[in-house]
Amino acid sequence: MEIAGYLASIVIGISLGLIGGGGSILTVPVLVYLFGVEPVLATAYSLFIVGATSLVGSVPKYRQGLLNMKTALIFGAPAIAAVYATRKFIVPAIPNQVFTIGTFTVTKPILLMLLFALLMVVASYSMIKGNQKENDVTTEKQKFNYPLILLEGAVVGILTGLVGAGGGFLIIPALVLLGKLPMKQAVGTSLLIIAAKSLIGFLGDVGHQTIDWKLLFIVTALAIGGIFIGNKLSHKISGDKLKKGFGWFVLVMGVYIIIKELFL
Repeated sequence: MEIAGYLASIVIGISLGLIGGGGSILTVPVLVYLFGVEPVLATAYSLFIVGATSLVGSVPKYRQGLLNMKTALIFGAPAIAAVYATRKFIVPAIPNQVFTIGTFTVTKPILLMLLFALLMVVASYSMIKGNQKENDVTTEKQKFNYPLILLEGAVVGILTGLVGAGGGFLIIPALVLLGKLPMKQAVGTSLLIIAAKSLIGFLGDVGHQTIDWKLLFIVTALAIGGIFIGNKLSHKISGDKLKKGFGWFVLVMGVYIIIKELFL
């Protein structure tokens, strides 16, 4: 199972390199079902893996001029504050037994896995449906709606803190609609936002969790290696078709996790 986990870690990076997002949604299931990591700890590991991988992925975007630093700062600040507070205070405060329905007890690990599975289902819809074409360019002048940006950032930050996923499928549309960025620039900018909020969010776990640094660094290194493979393949393979296919895979995985946690 560990060998399968290491191979899946490379796939996480490849998917990020190929389609610019979505790969982080696989990180928690890989850690839980292939490496046997406890779900609450897996969400912490995922923040580090997703953050480090996104940070590396943002470097070539910056060199290509596809990273808007001002927008990243304005959108990222509330998300960073929310994800850190969630990992530092909210997650530790969730009781081990959340509630009971009949003979079925919803524990903290089950609750987090169910939340994650629901996020997978929502993310899969976004990938299957497809977004604005990458070559679309907006000519609108940037004018930030600060109340909406603060709200969106806080929601994404709390969600990221709870389930350990980057939330790129929520950030990219917000950057296009609220930040008036072209799609390619929105993808690059989102990588930096995801990197910052995920890595700072992970700091909220340091001291609360016993971390297997060796496993964490190996999986992270493999995912980062996968990004470079994905970037090379992206010049030969259509990202749009892959994104839809990957969306269906994420949907099946999400439904499987819901069934497994509730009925199996």
